[in-house]
Amino acid sequence: MSSPPGGERQLEPEPASPPPISLVGTMPTQGSLNSTPTATPHLRLSANQTGPWCLQVSIPDGLFLSLGLVSLVENVLVVISIAKNRNLHSPMYYFICCLALSDLLVSVSIVLETTVILVLEAGVLATRVTVVQWLDEVIDVLICGSMVSSLGFLGAIAVDRYISIFYALRYHSIVTLPRARWAMVAIWVTSIFSSTLFVAYYNHTAVLLCLVTFFLAMLALMAVLYVHMLSRACQHAQVIAQLHKRQHPVHQGFRLKGAATLTILLGIFFLCWGPFFLHLTLTVLCPKHPTCSCFFKNLNLFLALIIFNSIVDPLIYAFRSEELRMTLKEVLLCSWFHTDTRQAVSPAVNVPSWAQQRSLCLP
Repeated sequence: MSSPPGGERQLEPEPASPPPISLVGTMPTQGSLNSTPTATPHLRLSANQTGPWCLQVSIPDGLFLSLGLVSLVENVLVVISIAKNRNLHSPMYYFICCLALSDLLVSVSIVLETTVILVLEAGVLATRVTVVQWLDEVIDVLICGSMVSSLGFLGAIAVDRYISIFYALRYHSIVTLPRARWAMVAIWVTSIFSSTLFVAYYNHTAVLLCLVTFFLAMLALMAVLYVHMLSRACQHAQVIAQLHKRQHPVHQGFRLKGAATLTILLGIFFLCWGPFFLHLTLTVLCPKHPTCSCFFKNLNLFLALIIFNSIVDPLIYAFRSEELRMTLKEVLLCSWFHTDTRQAVSPAVNVPSWAQQRSLCLP
């Protein structure tokens, strides 16, 4: 696993032997529950090996916990809203719901390990080494699986939108609910199976290379599909502008808006996920180089960016839907209504019966 939060403890590596390539030492966690000074020396190098120019961004534990809590609340609301509204029970929203679950697991897993590490370091929880190692491996599988599934569902959403644009007339015959369910099951099963293999064979360089290759494949897939969709949208806008005899600036403005949206979509994906997978790549290519060692020191920053991506994903893929936003308002209003009526009930106020409240707040 990674170094402790904020990188407070820096341990000297053993110069006699090269550092092992360890998935446990490079997974998106704040620290290993059972780490030892020689477990991942390439991630905890002293200042004289990285140079005085090396900049390390310290991420407080409170920031990890706060980002995780925000992600938890936000993605839970997305899942509840989609489950509540039957109009949202379509393949596209099922993929968005699974993405929300994956992002939720990513944040909760990282926050869970941060909490466990803080409790163990404070001496509040005393347990056997075997139990700590088992918990360490379970959290590793959970983190790795949720990351792989999150990337997988981002790719599935891109493919779904591509088909809806280029095969609009055949969309409902191509993307059916049974096929969507099979795709979701395949992504979840593949994520769990691959994460178990990655954690079990973390000493192999191929493990890290497979993770990096998967990320690059998803990035390339999303870039190609979304660029092609933008090109088709610009062509349609040009045709519509010619039919209505509009001026060129209208079409130019649409192209600029589409390019800006695409840049934000792919830019956030790359900026949030890219540094972590670059970290994995450098772990294989240059584990002892001073420049790479300086990059390793900011692993906690890269993990915070991944949690931040879990917060941004609902804003990009879910809350842009007007119907989902309306459902979310209903969920929040119903929650407030139940709380308010329990705290401020008086004989003079006609409070709706339980059946009436249930009809208001349930589909």
